[in-house]
Amino acid sequence: MQWLQKLPNSRPSPAGLEWRILRKLPVVLLASTLIPLACYLVAWLYPETFGGDSPQKYLTGIGIAAIATVVTAWTAVFTVAIGCTVVVLMKGPAYVADRYDLVDSERPAKRDRDEH
Repeated sequence: MQWLQKLPNSRPSPAGLEWRILRKLPVVLLASTLIPLACYLVAWLYPETFGGDSPQKYLTGIGIAAIATVVTAWTAVFTVAIGCTVVVLMKGPAYVADRYDLVDSERPAKRDRDEH
């Protein structure tokens, strides 16, 4: 038994927006990581400038916000990557699925008619 047999006469659809988005995702991932990190670094280097009376509390808040921003951005990038991958796969050639014989496809079984 061979796996992934292409259907005859199936043509893949042309590539579209999904490839452009997939190519930009590494840059988006890097930027969405570095920008919050840079904000935390600036706040850490100058805590008395921004922190006021309690710089430790201020740095803790900035750190939590930076981590939350990075995790949210990574989740969004991962979700978009999954969506683009699904679109790429669906636009590809069609493949033959495993055969499943329907026993009573042309004439329903008697018990099915009695239930409805």
